[in-house]
Amino acid sequence: MNVIRHISVRGRVQGVGFRAFVEHEALKRNLGGWVRNRRDGTVEAVFSGEPAAVAAAVEACRRGPFGARVDALYEDDGSEADLKPVRPGDVFSVLPDA
Repeated sequence: MNVIRHISVRGRVQGVGFRAFVEHEALKRNLGGWVRNRRDGTVEAVFSGEPAAVAAAVEACRRGPFGARVDALYEDDGSEADLKPVRPGDVFSVLPDA
């Protein structure tokens, strides 16, 4: 049974490779979904996959890459509709800023 989780990360999370870090964490765990920067300075992501793998990816986002500082991570249940932004042919997409 797969789960979908929607997260938002606040802190020093833009300009430090956070999106590439999230993409790497998702792909190494065979997760679907997407990540993008938000104009308010946060990073937003959706993960879809096995519950343990999704939980591990979310936990990795609590730390972030070297140079990042995560002040807060907000996590909610996601839905199939949250996966619509994934680009055709991608498993996990890095999307343009929103």
